[in-house]
Amino acid sequence: MRSRPRLLALVTGLAVMLASLVALPTPASAAPLTKVLVFSKTAGFRHSSIPNGIAAIQQLGSANGFTVTSTEDAAQFTTSNLAQYQAVVFMSTTGDVLNASQQSAFESYIAAGGGYVGVHAAADTEYSWPWYGSLVGAWFDSHPAIQNATVKIEDQTNPSTAHLGTTWVRSDEWYNYRTNPRSSARVLASLDESSYSGGNMGGDHPITWCKAYGGGRAWYTGLGHTEASYTDPNFTRMLLGGLQVAAGSVTADCSPRTTTPPPTASGSTLRARANNQYVSAPNATTSLIANKTSVGTTERFDLVNLANGNVALRAKGNGQFVAAENAGAAALIANRATAGAWETFQLVRNSDGTVSLRATVNNRYVAADNAGASPLIANRTSIGQWEKFDLVTTN
Repeated sequence: MRSRPRLLALVTGLAVMLASLVALPTPASAAPLTKVLVFSKTAGFRHSSIPNGIAAIQQLGSANGFTVTSTEDAAQFTTSNLAQYQAVVFMSTTGDVLNASQQSAFESYIAAGGGYVGVHAAADTEYSWPWYGSLVGAWFDSHPAIQNATVKIEDQTNPSTAHLGTTWVRSDEWYNYRTNPRSSARVLASLDESSYSGGNMGGDHPITWCKAYGGGRAWYTGLGHTEASYTDPNFTRMLLGGLQVAAGSVTADCSPRTTTPPPTASGSTLRARANNQYVSAPNATTSLIANKTSVGTTERFDLVNLANGNVALRAKGNGQFVAAENAGAAALIANRATAGAWETFQLVRNSDGTVSLRATVNNRYVAADNAGASPLIANRTSIGQWEKFDLVTTN
């Protein structure tokens, strides 16, 4: 008898929690989401947040009218069994988790119009299965320590991100990816690499996206490493939208955008690590040199994203792009009206938090020669202290 008040309190608390998981509207033309399979087998690193992720999806199901089956049994991947589910979630799976016949069954499921949801380490899965790599959109490369970062919401019409503002600051383990999925997927959210340490994707860093693939639909997010993610209403609502997008129970445009993404950062400065002085672009005829102790207009640059990890530097002082003159054999000057091959640099993120610039015309690194006392030139084959810069964002 004494246990009844506790049971009542537990049931009441659960009801309140479920009520907070807001259901998204379902168009009359779309079939409602009714069954989801959550697959969490790991053959490599195992995330402690997997049980939290499963519980969160179960709670979303209770609040939004769909049932959830969770499993680590790959034998469930048969054509007949998968057919009952509208979405299959890979919840931080790692390594090779399906054999050849199971892979074939999953390919058939997607071809028949099924939905895939990948969460976090789903991108660290099945590296020897090219079809899966294309489905998820990009494979995991590396990650820095867990830290706060600013997430930029690129699509505020998609059901999974419509509830978010233009930016979202949160803590997670931020994945770098081997390739950029932007050309084949609709990027819904990306990372501001200037807001944290350890990003290596040159400023264009997608972190959540969706796509049509092989007859079905895919939705992926790199968020979800931490256990706390699954009690964050913003994240669980995003996850709900991802499930509904993948299942086709809501309408969503997951076609790639054809427009170039906006500048990575407006008002950035480069400070040479060799002498702690700021790089200056005084005019369209004088070479860049790291010789200023403070930041003025001529020390500010727009870091313009050219995709695929490439950037261009546009000087604030004259609006001209920095060029690796003479195919990198002469000093850098801000004297070009447009960004072409000689104005394109690979932005390399170093492990110590600095960045390096590699000119694409000769694959040489930009150096602050003579410890910053001579003009910058792209003439080094490796990264040392003179090839390292602090990227500082200014107003």
